[in-house]
Amino acid sequence: MRIVSLLAACAFWTLAQAQEFPSHAVRIVVPWPPSGNVDITARTLQPALAETLGQQVLVENRAGAGGTIGSAYVAKSAPDGYTLLLGSTGTITSAPAVFRTIAYDPVKDFVAVGAIQWVPMVLTLAPKTPASTYQEFAALARARPGQVSVASAGNGSSNHLALELLMRQANLQLLHVPYKGSGPALTDLMGSQVAAMIDQLTASIGHIRDGKLRPLAVTSLRRSPLLPNVPTLDELGVKGYEASTFTGLFAPAGTPAASIDRLSAALKKALGSEAVRERYRSMGAEVVDMSAAQFADYVRSDLEKWRRVAREGNIVVD
Repeated sequence: MRIVSLLAACAFWTLAQAQEFPSHAVRIVVPWPPSGNVDITARTLQPALAETLGQQVLVENRAGAGGTIGSAYVAKSAPDGYTLLLGSTGTITSAPAVFRTIAYDPVKDFVAVGAIQWVPMVLTLAPKTPASTYQEFAALARARPGQVSVASAGNGSSNHLALELLMRQANLQLLHVPYKGSGPALTDLMGSQVAAMIDQLTASIGHIRDGKLRPLAVTSLRRSPLLPNVPTLDELGVKGYEASTFTGLFAPAGTPAASIDRLSAALKKALGSEAVRERYRSMGAEVVDMSAAQFADYVRSDLEKWRRVAREGNIVVD
C-alpha cells in the first residue's frame, strides 16, 4: 500500500512539474557573436516564444572555437529545460564531423526540441572570373584543374564541406582557400582575389542584389524565392547535390520529456507567427515544418553525411 502511495505521489509530482514548466525565464544560448545569422534567428524568435511560454526568454551569446564553446556549455548545463541551444549545421553536424576532439556529442548530449529554418547556400563568382554560367565555370575548372580558387569561412566550415561535396559529385578539382570567417572571404571574392565561393544565401544576398557577386546556382534541391531565376545544382546536372544549412533548438540530454513537449509546442506556435516567418523569408530562410522526432532523425542523417564527406576528403581540424 505504501509503495502504491509512493508511486502515486511521484506521478503527481511529475505532473505538477510539467504543468508548472516553465516557472521562470528560459535562456537560449547562441554560440556565436551578436548580429550573425544564428543570433538574428534567435532574437527574431525570442518575443514570439516568450509570449507563447508565458515567461521571459533571454538570448545569451557564448562565442568561441567555431561555436563549440557555447554548445559544450549547454551540453553540460542542468537538464531542466531552462537552458537551450540555438544549434546550427556548423555546431551540430559540421564541427563534430571534422574536429579531431570536441567537448560534446551532438547526438548523445542533446535532445532536439525542434527545427527552426533551412538556409540554402549559393555558388557565386567574383566580378573578374571568366564565366557567366555554372557550365562555363565547370569547363574553366576542368581546363585548369586545381587552379580555380574557391573561398570558404575556414577549414572544416560548412561551406568547406559543401565545396568538397561539389568537387566529388561534379568531378571537379578546385583550389580551396580558407579564411577566418565568411566576412573576409566575401571581401576578397568581391575584389576578385579568389574566383568563387559557396556561402549561405543570407550572407551573400545583399552583395548579389548590389551586383557585386554573380550567382550561378543554389545548393538546395529547390530554388530560393529570393533568387527564383537561379537554378539548383541538381537542375544543372549535379544530381542529388544538397547542402542546405539548418538552425534548431536543442536541450541538454536528460531534460524531462514533458518539458521538451512543452518547448516543442511553444516553438511550433512561435514559428506560426507571420512576423517571424516574414523576417526569416527576408533572410532567405524557410521555416521548417517538422516534428522534434523527425528533426532528430534529420540531424543524425546530416551528421553522418558530413562525416563521410570529411573522411573521404581527409578534412580534420585539430
